[in-house]
Amino acid sequence: MKIRYHHPEALYESRFFTHVVSVEEPKKLVYVSGQVSYDRDGIVVHGDMREQCEQVFRSLTHALESAGAGWNDVVKINGYMVGLNPADVNVYREVRARYVGKEDMPASTLVGVTRLVHEDLRIEVEVVAVLGAAAGTGTAARPAKKPARKKKR
Repeated sequence: MKIRYHHPEALYESRFFTHVVSVEEPKKLVYVSGQVSYDRDGIVVHGDMREQCEQVFRSLTHALESAGAGWNDVVKINGYMVGLNPADVNVYREVRARYVGKEDMPASTLVGVTRLVHEDLRIEVEVVAVLGAAAGTGTAARPAKKPARKKKR
């Protein structure tokens, strides 16, 4: 299996995600449903955006592991944030950065929404992961670096 991270010259350079991720010949695809800040008993973990993000990413980790995947296998992240604002986006990015690679990050979308399934929920995140020939190992290779690009002035 080969995972490629594409950084088209015609698109702006992002520090927070990769515009295009392509996968050739995956052996296993893992789709993780949107996770919210429910604890193991299905009770909302109340708190600020940081506390809810922490719970969501812990839940995503458990979900990935249950399918034999890990964060290095994630190629797509979709997030849905209630009351999207710069401060909460920064918190989300800080928490997410502890889980995803810094060089080649998954393709990513973050959408502002007015409400989630429960009135106290503020963030929901879903992921897609791919596993290669050694399916179930959670070891999809990531290239070492992005290709160098000229900075715009």
